[in-house]
Amino acid sequence: MTMSMSGFATPEARREWWPDATLGGAVAFVGLAEQSSGFQFLDEFTRDSLILILGFGVAAGLSRRIPGAALVIVWLTCLVQVLSGTHLMIVELAVGIVAFGTARYGSPLVVWLSGLSIPVGTLAAVVVVHEVGSGFLMRLYNPVRTIYADGSVGPATMAVFGLGVLAVPWLLGLLVRSRAQTEVSRADRDVAESLREEAEAGRAQAQEIADLRAEQARLAHDVHDVVGHSLAVILAQAESAQFLSDDDIDRIRQTLENVAVSARRSLQDVRTVLAGEDAVGTATASLDSLVDSLRIAGNDLRSSVIGEPRPLPPELEVVAYRVLQEMLTNALKHGRRAEPVWVERHWEGDLRIEVRNLVDVSDEPDWPIEGAVPDTTPGIGIDGMRQRVESVGGHLDVRRRHDDEHGTTFTTTAWVPFRTATVDA
Repeated sequence: MTMSMSGFATPEARREWWPDATLGGAVAFVGLAEQSSGFQFLDEFTRDSLILILGFGVAAGLSRRIPGAALVIVWLTCLVQVLSGTHLMIVELAVGIVAFGTARYGSPLVVWLSGLSIPVGTLAAVVVVHEVGSGFLMRLYNPVRTIYADGSVGPATMAVFGLGVLAVPWLLGLLVRSRAQTEVSRADRDVAESLREEAEAGRAQAQEIADLRAEQARLAHDVHDVVGHSLAVILAQAESAQFLSDDDIDRIRQTLENVAVSARRSLQDVRTVLAGEDAVGTATASLDSLVDSLRIAGNDLRSSVIGEPRPLPPELEVVAYRVLQEMLTNALKHGRRAEPVWVERHWEGDLRIEVRNLVDVSDEPDWPIEGAVPDTTPGIGIDGMRQRVESVGGHLDVRRRHDDEHGTTFTTTAWVPFRTATVDA
């Protein structure tokens, strides 16, 4: 761990350093007390002994926040001791504090270097004891003097002692480091799990909102198709009634009856859609009945069927019905009055539904015979038809065409992929 001097200049940083400064000061105090008490063989302070005391005090103070620097200071201090021939001192036990700090707080490189320092440092201590003397160990381990003929601490005893001072704190630091990392990992997993749960809840909520909007769009399209179709039929009947003679009471009554029937059917269809049902299975859920209802209402519809009609699955029947309904609505709204509307249904291969109606193009240039020139920007009706057929794998084509026999027509063609309706066993 590192810390910039600018960060140390703040009062908060200085307060955080108080425990480390106190530890370093305590180590230095022990070294000074050791030297002053005459516990060492030295009769007075020397420059080299003061370097040892200050070096280990500073290293202990830096062992938590700057363990790499603490390790370097320990090695430099030990080098001074070897070169000066200074005896071992009690203050050097602070190397255990540094060993713990480097293993607990150091970077991976510092941990590895401190681990390698243990055998090297132990060997160096054995050499110092052999060449210089054991210092305070002679006083702490007086019974050892009766074991060794020369009255000194032997290399084997010093090796065991050195390993204990260095290896045990270092291993303890690794243990504490591992436990702290485990706690951090557990906390990270808990946070990740919490974020995952929140993300899943967000996705579920977003999906619910998307489903609701999709349902709203579906209802809007269905209501548009139903109401738009019925209003177009009613409008056509009402306009045709203007040209009836006042004496033709029967036709006037028939027209009014047709308007009433169309309005009732529209109301029933809207109720069915809002109830979450669809037109399949009702009297209007037939392409034939949809064409017949407009013809009965007095509209000139010329219908043709090519191929053998086949039963459709419910989802395809709904698409075909709604698309044809919207096609007829557009034809009644935008086509020429009193002109026929052609409806073709092809059952060869895919179901192809085509509706053509004549349009006025007096203000428009001549259109190419097969030019795919759109009439206007698609509205909700055309968009709804396109979305319906594409949802089942089909496609929609809307264009103007020039016919030498009839003139310019507005043609809408829908391809609905054919699938045989399954029958439950």
